[in-house]
Amino acid sequence: MLIGELAAEAGTTTRALRYYEEQGLLEPGRTTAGYRVYEPSAALRVRNIRELLACGFTVDDVKSFLDHLDRELPQVFCRTPSCAAGNAVAAQRVAELEERIATLTRLRDSLVDRMPWLAAPGERVARL
Repeated sequence: MLIGELAAEAGTTTRALRYYEEQGLLEPGRTTAGYRVYEPSAALRVRNIRELLACGFTVDDVKSFLDHLDRELPQVFCRTPSCAAGNAVAAQRVAELEERIATLTRLRDSLVDRMPWLAAPGERVARL
């Protein structure tokens, strides 16, 4: 879809979309004629960007969060020639997963602090 179509689909302006591109939050493809084109999933991404920015997150916070969402989780197990090499690869990938989980947990806690209605039932929330 073209930039105007994405703006209409996401309920925003082409100016906002260009700003998101400048900040590295949105990456369009280009046609041979040089027009910006987006995949249909870009509308959901734009809505997520808008909501996070509206909640007070910085562009860098949003970029970091979207990077985590975009990356596929690595496969923890893979075939290797020896057990020792396999254990080393698995340990490294598990460590990467734990780091990503810790980052997402911090982001979740920050979201819950700013939007207490997101907390699970019975969860204590620190008030601002």
